[in-house]
Amino acid sequence: MAYELSETKKVGIGLIGFSIFFSILGVLLFFDRGLLALGNIFFLSGVALLLGWQSTWQLFTRRANYKGSLCFLVGLFLIFVRWPIVGIIFEIYGSVVLFGGFWPSTKVFLFQIPVLGWLLQYPFLFLDHLRRLLG
Repeated sequence: MAYELSETKKVGIGLIGFSIFFSILGVLLFFDRGLLALGNIFFLSGVALLLGWQSTWQLFTRRANYKGSLCFLVGLFLIFVRWPIVGIIFEIYGSVVLFGGFWPSTKVFLFQIPVLGWLLQYPFLFLDHLRRLLG
């Protein structure tokens, strides 16, 4: 693989996986705020372990990321004060703004996973082939 994963980074990826699981479960169970809050705690812990504490702090406090950080933290606050639907909307927007720069490297990493990579690439390959036929 192109990326070397230490044990700390593996734990960070696992925590992010748990955060996705608990967040989806929280949404499916009619925006259960306990599960959503647990998903957020796992997400923040996983990002901190994956990137490192210093890099995580710099990510959230960089001047260019203030809007995303503020939206994410407001969404987290809204979940804790029993406004989970509005909180999730704020968090999704904040996450897209904050972590938008990570998508290219994440895409490369996911495409290198044996079965998952093929499943993720197949729609793009199909659309590219269709574009060539029609164009």
